[in-house]
Amino acid sequence: MNNPKERKILEGIAAGDTAIIKAFYKKNYNYIRGYILQNSGEEEDAEDVFQDALVVMYQKLRSGTLDINVSIRTYFYAICKNTWRSRLRKKKKIIFDDELIEANEESEEYIVEDIEEKEREHVYRKYFLKLSDACKEVLSLVFAGNNMKEIARITGYAEGYARKKKFECKKSLLYMIEEDPVYQELKITSEKES
Repeated sequence: MNNPKERKILEGIAAGDTAIIKAFYKKNYNYIRGYILQNSGEEEDAEDVFQDALVVMYQKLRSGTLDINVSIRTYFYAICKNTWRSRLRKKKKIIFDDELIEANEESEEYIVEDIEEKEREHVYRKYFLKLSDACKEVLSLVFAGNNMKEIARITGYAEGYARKKKFECKKSLLYMIEEDPVYQELKITSEKES
């Protein structure tokens, strides 16, 4: 990304800069909202999709896997569009070239698996965002494959404290996830299939 203004926005999102995130929201929300509302969505759907897409972008930025060759707005719109299409599949509908087509039975099994995976990701991201900044940092480093020595070096924690922090953060995240009704529903569904 060569545009300094857009690079600053990405750095702000990665750092969790509230002012930059609010400005990004203000500039882009109505655009995303319009797309969702025009494609069988409601106001709540637009808010959820926007938030989920922001989490995806945040996680990619933090893990260093974000590679953008277009404007941030175009990239973000693509994430939102894909997220919304995935949710529409949950309702057994697929959008092709802005036409709504009922899914056939052959694709239903694949769609259900895909939806369940997306739902699990959604529940995880929802509660990951509720963690403290310190927990988000530690767990992002863990998920990126760093060992405890590297995490301690990056965060400035003693290795023993970093290990304890990782345990506490995972425990807190898992507790919130396990209390979520969507998680309970997914758990029941997978137990029935076993």
